[in-house]
Formats: sequence, C-alpha cells, structure tokens
Amino acid sequence: MSYFTDLALQYIDGEWKPGSGSWDIIDFNPYDGEKLASITIATVEEVDRAYRAAERAQVAWAETNPYARRAVFERALRIVEEREEQIAATMVAEQGGTRLKAAFELHLAKEFLREAIQLALRPEGRILPSPVDGKENRVYRVPVGVVGVISPFNVPFLLSLKSVAPALALGNAVVLKPHQNTPITGGTLVAKIFEDAGLPAGLLNVVVTDIAEIGDALIEHPVPKVISFTGSDRVGKHVATVCAANFKHAILELGGNNALIVLDDADVDYAVDAAVFSRFVHQGQVCMAANRILVDRTLEAEFTEKFVARVGALRVGDPDDPATHIGPLINSQQAAAVSAAVEQAVAAGATALVHGSADGNVVSPSVLTAIPADAPILGQEIFGPVALILPFDGEDEAVRIANDTPYGLSGAVHTGDVERGVRIAKRIHTGMIHINDGTVHDEPIVPFGGEKHSGVGRLNGEAMVEAFTTQKWISVQYGRSRFPF
Repeated sequence: MSYFTDLALQYIDGEWKPGSGSWDIIDFNPYDGEKLASITIATVEEVDRAYRAAERAQVAWAETNPYARRAVFERALRIVEEREEQIAATMVAEQGGTRLKAAFELHLAKEFLREAIQLALRPEGRILPSPVDGKENRVYRVPVGVVGVISPFNVPFLLSLKSVAPALALGNAVVLKPHQNTPITGGTLVAKIFEDAGLPAGLLNVVVTDIAEIGDALIEHPVPKVISFTGSDRVGKHVATVCAANFKHAILELGGNNALIVLDDADVDYAVDAAVFSRFVHQGQVCMAANRILVDRTLEAEFTEKFVARVGALRVGDPDDPATHIGPLINSQQAAAVSAAVEQAVAAGATALVHGSADGNVVSPSVLTAIPADAPILGQEIFGPVALILPFDGEDEAVRIANDTPYGLSGAVHTGDVERGVRIAKRIHTGMIHINDGTVHDEPIVPFGGEKHSGVGRLNGEAMVEAFTTQKWISVQYGRSRFPF
C-alpha cells in the first residue's frame, strides 16, 4: 500500500472520501520537491460532520468495557510494529527527517501506545464523606466527550498519537487536524492504523484543511470540550482566546527558547555531545531543542573549539541516507526565515564561527557567538540548525540569562555535582529540565509541558487522565434530608 496514494483523503465517520473544498493541499517532499500527494481540503461542513460523527459514536464507546477498549490499542501497537519500515520511509519522505529521527519518533510512538493500553484502566472514582447524615458522595471520573486535536509538522506522528491515543483510551472521541505540511504522517496514517486495529467508525476523524478555508470552526464548534494544540506560541495564544470565549479547556504545548548550561565543573566532552544533539536533532525543528548554549567563561574556549569541530563533522543532505545528520527544513519559508535570522544577527555584530548556507530547503549549521544583548535572535525560538554560544560568569548570571526569555519549556544543566545542578535547575523557570543530559526528552508517564509562553497544562501519565476526563459528583441520600421549607 502506498500511504501517499491511498491516504490522501479525508476520514470522517469511518469513510475515506475527498474533501469538498475548492482547492487542494499539495504534500511535497521537502528534500527534493517531489509531489507526494494532493488532498482536496475539508470545508466547514465537513468539520461539522466529523464532530457530529464523533459525538454520536462516543456515547457507546464511553460505555464500552475498558478491557475491550484496551484491546484496540494492543492491536494498534502490533500494527505499528509490523509496518515500522514503511512508516519510517513515509516519515522521511514527508517530514524531511533523517532515518535516525524517524527511528526516534517511532520508538516514542510505540511507548505512548503502550501507555494508552494502561490508561484505559486508569480512571478511578472516590467515595467522600458528607456532613449530612445518611448521604454518600461519589466522585466519578468520566470522559469529557469529544476532543479536538491540532498537531504540528515537526514530530507529527508522535504528537498526534500523544493526544489521540489517550483521549480514545479514556472513552472519548477525537477529531484530528494535522498540519498542512504533514497530512499523512500526522493525520490519515494515524486514522488508518486505528481503523485496521478495529476502532469503531466515528470515534476518530481526520480533517485535512486550512484556516483560510475553515477559519476558527475547528475550535469554535460546540461539540468538542477540550482542544489539544501543539505548535507556536503565536497560534497557541489565539487558540486559547477562542477556547476561553467558548468555554472550552485548552491544552497548549508550545515553543521554547531552551538553555543548556555548562558549569565550570562539567565534563566538557560529554557536554559538547549533549549540546550538539540537543541543538541539531531534526535540523533544530524541535520545541525542546537547545536554542542557547550557556558556557562558564572558564570553559568557553575549550568548549567552543570542541563544539565547532563536532558541528563541522555533521553530515548534511539527503535524509534517506542513514549517514545524514541534518536534512531539509520543512519548507522554503522556514529555510528563508532561518537564513535571515543568521544574517541579521551577523549584521548586528555577532561572530559566525560556522556560517551556514542554504541549498533549497537544506540549511547547513551555523554557530554564533559574541551576540549583542539586544539581538532579536536571542529572544526567539530558532526552528533550524543555528547554535548560539553565550558565556557567563558564575551561577547567578547563568540563571539570569536562562530565564531572560518569555519561554519556559525545557533545559539542561551540566555539572560534576548533581545536587548543584538540581539547585540551579530549581531556579530556572521551565516545566522540564535535565541534569547532565540533553534538552530533548519525552517519556510516557512523566508530566510534559511548559511555563510562561511555552504552554498551558500537562500531558503524559496521570496528566492525561486530568486532561481528557472530568469529575462528576453524584450523591446518594440513603436516609431522608430535612428541608427548611
């Protein structure tokens, strides 16, 4: 089966059909420009049909024995394992990610499916005491109903599954809108896996569309009670505003401007390895990537020399070549924006220790230092292969620089003293931070999310139960209440 040929459709109420919009989304290979698929977009009417189908199907699904629900995810996991090579090839072609990145994404996707199997049995109720004689208070965990999921282009298969699978496991139905640049791996491929796993029709719907066609219909629609969005803080702010106006709960996993801090007692060689991976994995198109590398001034010369040497050895080119470290950015706009940010920083006085160039969507690495304090590049999320090296004098300055950003997603601290690292980590305003490791991590049972402009809410583990269920109080009066009139 060719995923690009067979899955270039909308998936609504268990049926694969073309959209009824007046134009097509063209799915391109970002490396060579090959046209992979053409998908006629979904309209507002089809978004409504998807949500109405989800609303109908969810009622019976919520009443389904959770052991039966669990079996769907067991089958879905087996399907992913059986088709792993084909899925990986599809990821490389559509996302421009390297073979290493595809393997990393698939590994995590399988782990999150394993967690979804357990989540089906996770919700627990409680019986609470009452000050009223003869009364019993029962608190039930029930599905929210229908969840809208909007996924990004950078790790689309994983980040779609990460919300879709738990929401379904907990008894909800889902409408998924993948990013326009990754409609297959972020959308219809997910639907195909669950369809083949026996998920009843209507519970998962995928609409491939664009805001130019549907506006805010996906988040304004009255059916979904929760919107799970992963993407930029600019769009996330709009999603949050619309959700608030329509009394919906928004879960927002947004961008980062993460700092990897190298203290004066760090293992320099190891810190270099961690920094290179944390900055350049998937061409830097990862929200947890280390945008800023903060190095104690006593180690600056040694670290910088070794870091630049390692960056110079990275292989840039065809993502389908297993030896490639850095493939293309997702599209020409992204490539142009990253190149412009580098040129602007250099023009403002930054020193380019490595000055990358663009060849189509492939942008080779840049390493900048001596960056002016007011340079815009210091305050933005760089979704590309650009590393910023910033020296500091002492712990307090490291903390100040790390916190000098509106973002607060991830980070790392390298030190020979673990507890020293923990003390500093507690002072960094992030949702996640790692001692003597990279900045790019995700685990199925550990709360994932950011502070400040990096998001609202958490996902993974028990946080999934909190995100996709609600509490319902049912009291039972076994005696007789006394009323004042």
